[in-house]
Amino acid sequence: MAGFSVWDENLPEQMDGLITAGEAPPVIVVMPDCFTRLGGSQYLNSTATGPYADYLTVEIIPFIDGQLKTLPTGDHRGVLGKSSGGYGALTLAMKHPELFCAAASHSGDMYFTYGYLQDFPAAVNALNEAGGVTPFLEQFSSARDKGPLIPALNIIAMAAAYSPDGTKIELPFELPSGRIREAVWERWLAHDPIRMLEDQAHAAALGSLTLLWLDAGTRDEYGLHLGARIFVERLVALGIAHHYEEHDGGHRGINHRYRESLQAVAGALAHSH
Repeated sequence: MAGFSVWDENLPEQMDGLITAGEAPPVIVVMPDCFTRLGGSQYLNSTATGPYADYLTVEIIPFIDGQLKTLPTGDHRGVLGKSSGGYGALTLAMKHPELFCAAASHSGDMYFTYGYLQDFPAAVNALNEAGGVTPFLEQFSSARDKGPLIPALNIIAMAAAYSPDGTKIELPFELPSGRIREAVWERWLAHDPIRMLEDQAHAAALGSLTLLWLDAGTRDEYGLHLGARIFVERLVALGIAHHYEEHDGGHRGINHRYRESLQAVAGALAHSH
């Protein structure tokens, strides 16, 4: 669950380098595109954007197993990613222990109270200025400088993933005031990996993994290193084996970290039975 990098060594190049150097066994790497018009799909099924979890688990995996010489069982398959991809890796592993034996998350979305709430005021202001979600999306589409609008777009994308309402979405706040809509916010929190760990089935799924690998930068702009620490505390309390690293970095420019997770996941797959 990771894209290509233009200026740095990208994921396929890192994987090839590890295999060539004998630092990782040969593996098949599949990089599915689960981006939407709004941004990330969070690798979830949503009536607003599409059944992306099913796309991965019901369509992509059987397709790859049918086309390539794979070992088509969960104990020879891993999942990894960064940011939304890291979130997807964790939640897919929680929900589908039969499909994966290893999971790695770089700065995956978690502890939503830190990760998303900080962008709510900017999103409220942008949506009020535009006149609502639909005119905002039209404005975004035509804007030459999209940068200042990204925080609001991201909140819309997350609402599409976490709180869809048919083909539309429920925002986690009221307009124009910005007051938190507690019932909708609770729908978001139900998808937080930290909250999901309270479910015994999800915790057992992570506990069954051959490898659970996590990292985060100590300067993550979304506080995801703090979320990771909270998540790891829960793992320790539950007795779930894991590997966790913190590094001197933020949320961006950390694609070099894939080298660590790729080596770990490939090694775990090679030793799976």
